[in-house]
Amino acid sequence: MMSTRPLAVVTGATAGIGHVFAQRLAASGHDLLLVARDAARLRAVCDTLGRAHGIVAEAFVADLAADAGIAMLAARLRTDERVRVLVSNAGFGTRGTILTADADKQRQMLHLHVTATHELVSAVLPGMVERRQGTIVVVASVASWSPTAGNVNYNATKAYQRVYCEALATELVGSGVQVQALCPGFTYTEFHDRLGSGRKGIPSWAWLSAERVVDESLAQVKARGAVVCVPGKRFKLIVFLLKHAMWVLGGLRQRYRRDRLQVQ
Repeated sequence: MMSTRPLAVVTGATAGIGHVFAQRLAASGHDLLLVARDAARLRAVCDTLGRAHGIVAEAFVADLAADAGIAMLAARLRTDERVRVLVSNAGFGTRGTILTADADKQRQMLHLHVTATHELVSAVLPGMVERRQGTIVVVASVASWSPTAGNVNYNATKAYQRVYCEALATELVGSGVQVQALCPGFTYTEFHDRLGSGRKGIPSWAWLSAERVVDESLAQVKARGAVVCVPGKRFKLIVFLLKHAMWVLGGLRQRYRRDRLQVQ
């Protein structure tokens, strides 16, 4: 007999923020469609959550940095009327300038953060709008406000995700579909370990747990709060300062250009 429970889709679900989203959504009575590249690890997560919460957890193995993986998952999502939640969490970072960073990795990042985000949202959106019910969470980053050297495409693609959600939310006012750009700061996950830097040079007070990030995100969704969610008071302050720093720097650049034109 086919399940009638609502379905939550989580990409990058085997660790960190994605894994906690899967846990919380399973605990709240959702069946799960979990997406990742590591088949063995993904199936183990599905088995554990299915047994623990009495729900159906399906493993969907796909590489969302490739066209074939995106198309395969998008096709699956378009045909399932039970999709109520999409958490687009899969992502990665790199180190190095545009001149020195691995070019293939940069292209994969653009594909994963930009193309996959748009295609998966586009796949679930018609059904959500028709049913007048649904939640889309895209995991962006505090880095979306920080144009720093050495992380050009990471910061740029995270800014895309945040602005994409903000603009999409305005299109969906009154539709019953809620959109959130989740923008965490430093979070205890495997993300920095994969970068090879671990947590070196970052003080312990600067870190949040993945559980806190997800719980604040879901609480803001439940309260039908703002589109952008920045977990943790310290990171809300950092974002406030970054926004104003960019405003001040922009004004200084314009003044500098005017002064140079006057001199010439």
